[in-house]
Amino acid sequence: MVVMVFQLPGTGQSTVTFQCVKETDVILIHSNKLDYTKLDHECVVRLSTAGGGPAPTVRSTWLQPQTQYLVIQLNGKLTKGQQYELYSEFTGELADDLAGFYRSEYEEGGVKKIIATSQMHPTHARKTFPCFDEPAMKAVFHMTLIHPRGTVALSNGMETDIVDITVDGAALTLTRFEPTKKMSTYLLAIVISDYTHTRATQEDILIRIWTRRMAMDQGNYALNITGPILDFFQSYYNISYPLSKSDQIAIPDFFFGAMENWGLVMYRETNLLYDPMTSSSRNKEKTATIIAHELAHMWFGNLVTLRWWNEVWLNEGFATYVSYLGADHAEPSWNMKDLIVLRDIHQVFAIDALASSHPLSSDKDSILLPDHITEQFDAISYNKGAAVLRMLSDFLSEPVFVQGLNSYLHHFAYSNTIGNDLWQHLQLAVTSNHVSLPSSVHDIMNHWVLQMGFPVVTIDTATGQVSQKHFLLDTESKIPVESPYNYEWLIPVRWMKSDAVQTDIWWLMEKKEVNLEMKAGASWLLANINVTGFYRVNYDLGNWERLLSQLHSEHQVLPLINRAQLIDDAFNLARAQMISTTLALRTTSYLSLETEYMPWQSALDNLHYYYLMLDRTKVYQPMQDYMKKTVTPLFLHFKSMTSNWTHALDKHTDQLNQVNALRVACTTGVTECLDLTSTWFQQWMTNPQHNMIHPNLRSPVYCSAMAAGDEAEWDFGWSQFKNATGASETKRLMSALACTLKIPLLERYLSYSLNSTLIRKQDATSVITSVASNRVGHSLAWDFVRKNWEYMFSQYGVGSFSFASLISEVTTRFSTPAELQQLEQFVEEHQAAGFGSATAAVEQAMERTRANIRWRQRNEQEIFDWFHSQTFESALM
Repeated sequence: MVVMVFQLPGTGQSTVTFQCVKETDVILIHSNKLDYTKLDHECVVRLSTAGGGPAPTVRSTWLQPQTQYLVIQLNGKLTKGQQYELYSEFTGELADDLAGFYRSEYEEGGVKKIIATSQMHPTHARKTFPCFDEPAMKAVFHMTLIHPRGTVALSNGMETDIVDITVDGAALTLTRFEPTKKMSTYLLAIVISDYTHTRATQEDILIRIWTRRMAMDQGNYALNITGPILDFFQSYYNISYPLSKSDQIAIPDFFFGAMENWGLVMYRETNLLYDPMTSSSRNKEKTATIIAHELAHMWFGNLVTLRWWNEVWLNEGFATYVSYLGADHAEPSWNMKDLIVLRDIHQVFAIDALASSHPLSSDKDSILLPDHITEQFDAISYNKGAAVLRMLSDFLSEPVFVQGLNSYLHHFAYSNTIGNDLWQHLQLAVTSNHVSLPSSVHDIMNHWVLQMGFPVVTIDTATGQVSQKHFLLDTESKIPVESPYNYEWLIPVRWMKSDAVQTDIWWLMEKKEVNLEMKAGASWLLANINVTGFYRVNYDLGNWERLLSQLHSEHQVLPLINRAQLIDDAFNLARAQMISTTLALRTTSYLSLETEYMPWQSALDNLHYYYLMLDRTKVYQPMQDYMKKTVTPLFLHFKSMTSNWTHALDKHTDQLNQVNALRVACTTGVTECLDLTSTWFQQWMTNPQHNMIHPNLRSPVYCSAMAAGDEAEWDFGWSQFKNATGASETKRLMSALACTLKIPLLERYLSYSLNSTLIRKQDATSVITSVASNRVGHSLAWDFVRKNWEYMFSQYGVGSFSFASLISEVTTRFSTPAELQQLEQFVEEHQAAGFGSATAAVEQAMERTRANIRWRQRNEQEIFDWFHSQTFESALM
C-alpha cells in the first residue's frame, strides 16, 4: 500500500507499506531526481512497523544513479513476515521534460496556461515519489492532491472529497481520491489543470472526456465510442470493467501517443480529439483504434500485468491486435479488421527482415537499466506481437482463443504473469474443445516468440514441394543471434486454388515437405489467404505469371487483402534477390484498373523505397512518368465519384484512397491536380477565416501548394499553424511546412524545431523527420542532426525526443558509400556518450545503409530500363 500527499509545485509525503519476505538489512527503493527532507537523526526516511513495534534504525542512505535506487542501510535486519512503513518527504522539479510529474504549457484565448500532468510509464514513477517501481510490485495507492484554488485534480480513482483549505496563507483545494485497485506503479496518473469535460454513463461506469476549455466539443466522438468499446471488451474478456469511472484526457505535451493509466487514460491531443470540421477520416480512424488500444489494456496489462519488461510484446501486441476488433465494433462499416495488415503487419515485416531484429521475448537479465526497458517498446513488440496473436487466434479459431483468454484473465486478475501462462490457458481451451493441432500451443508459439524474424514459404506448383527459409532482406548480412529452433517455424498455411479456398489449414512442420494437392497445373495457387500467417510467400515463375494474368483479366477474383499481399511480397522478395525486380514492378501494372485502397497503399508503400533510393538519380523522371500514367485513371475515377470534387465519399477506404489519388497525381505532375490544389489553397489564402478544403483532402492539398509555392505560401502556412486550435489541423500543417522545395525555408523550419516557444518539444522529432522525408530537405536534416546531436541528446531531455525514430528517419535515404562513411563517423564521434534508447536504431541504420548500397548497385539499371520501357510503350500507344 502507498499513501501519498502531493502539493504543487512538486512537494510530497509518501508512506510505503510493505511486507518483508526474507531477512535483510538493506532496502532498495527506486528514486530519481528527488530531493529529500531530512527527518529524525538527519535521515531522509523513517522506518516503523505497521503494528507500532520496534523497527531497525537507519544507518545510512545513498543514491545509486545508474540503477536509480535509493539504498537504505539498516542497523539491524527486517523480520520475515513483518509489515513495515517507510515514510519520506521530498521535492521534485516540475520540469517540462515529459517524464514523471511534469509541466505542460499551452495558450488559450491569448492566455498562457499551465497543466501539471504525469507520465510514469515505464520507469518514471520513481521521479515522482520513492517507490518499488517494477511491474510485479503491485500496490494500492491512496492519493491526496493539494492544488491551486480554481483548478481540477484528477487521478486513477474517483474524487471522494474536495475541500478548500489555506496553507501558509495560500488559498488551496484538497482533493482526495478513492483507493486504486492493486496495480503497478507505472499505471499511476496525476493531472492538475483548469480543464473541463463532457460525460456519459455506460451502465454504471462514468465516462468523462477531459479537454482544454476551447476544445470541449472535439471530445464528443471519443465520448460516443468509448461506451461501445468498453461494452465490447467486457463481453470479449467476459469480465466487467473493474473501475467506477473511465476518464480520458487530451494533454498538449505528451511523449507517447497515449498511455493506459488505469482509470485516467492520457492521450496526445491529436489522438483523442476529433473535429468534424477539420479532422480527416484517417484522423477519425486513428482516434478509434488508439482509444480501443488503451481501453484493451484496462484488462490485458492493468488487471493482469507482465512480470518483467522482457515480455512487453504480450501487453502491447495484444492491445494492438484487439484494438482493431474494438474499433471494428465501434465502426463496423470501416473494415478495420482488414486494415491491420497494412497498418501493422506490412510495416513490421520490413524491420523483422533485418539481421539486427530481435525476438519478441528476451532474457529478463538482459533488460535491467531504464534505457534497456525503453528500447523494448518498438515495432517488434507492438506490430509483430499483434501479428502473431492474430495468427494464433486464426488457427485456434476465435471462440477457442477467447475462451483461453478469459480463463487466463480470471486466474491471474490483480497479479503478474509470464508468456507461458497464456499458452497454458490457451492449451486448456484447445483440449476442452478437441481442437486438432500438430503440436502444443506452447511449442508452436515459442517458435514465433523466441526467435527473431519470420519465414518465406516457397511453393513449387509444378511438383507440390513446399519449403521454408528465414527471410532476410539482405542475403549477405550475418545473423548475430543463434536461434533455439535453428530459424525454422511451425507454419499454418491457408490457401486456395483458382477460386476455391481450402477449408482446412495445412501445417508446414519441416524445412521441406511435399503437398501434392498444391500441384496447380493450369490453375493459379494463392497461399496465406488474408495474410493470417506471419510469413511471406514465393512461388515458381509459372504460378507468378498465372497470378499476374489473373490480376490483369479480373483482379476481383483474388481476395482484396491478397492483392495487397502479392505486391508487398513481390517487392520484398525482389529486394532479397528471390525473384527479379522486373517481376515485382509488374505487380503494379494492373493498378490502372484498381480502385481499392489496400492494393494501392501496398504499392505506394513499396514504391516509396524506390523513391527514397532513386529520386536523386536518372531513374527519377521515368519513374515519375510511369506513376503519372498509372494514377491518372484513379484520379479521374474519384473526380467522377465526387461530381468534380464537390461531394464527399461514403466508404471509409474510398476516402483514404481518394487522398492517395490526389497526392500521387499532384506529386507526379498531373496538371489538373496541380491546378486544383493551387486554386483551393489560393482561395484559402484570400479568405483565411473560411477554409473550404475538405478535411480529408487537406494533407495532400497543403503539401502540393507548399511544394509549388514560395515564401508567401510558407508564411501563410506557418501563421495558420501557429493559430490552429484543432490538434489534427496543427499536425497537418506542421507536416505540410516541410513540403517546400526552398532550401532557406527548410533551414528556417529546422532551426524552429529546437525552440520550444515555436515548436512543442514533443513535436521536434516530427519536424526534423518531415524535413528529412523531403528529397530536397534530406541532407539538410542529416546535417542539422549531426550538428545538434549533443545538445538534443544531453539537454533536450529523453522525454522530448524519440531518438530511435529520429535516427531511423534521417538516415532512411542513405544509399551511397559517402553517406555510410558519414554515418560511421557520426557513430564514432558519439560512441563514448552512447545513444541511449536509439542504440538499436543506430545499428539498424548502418545495416540498412550497407544493404541499400548493394541494392542500388544490383538494381538501379534494371529499374531504369523497366520504367523507361513503360514510358516508351505508352508514348507509342
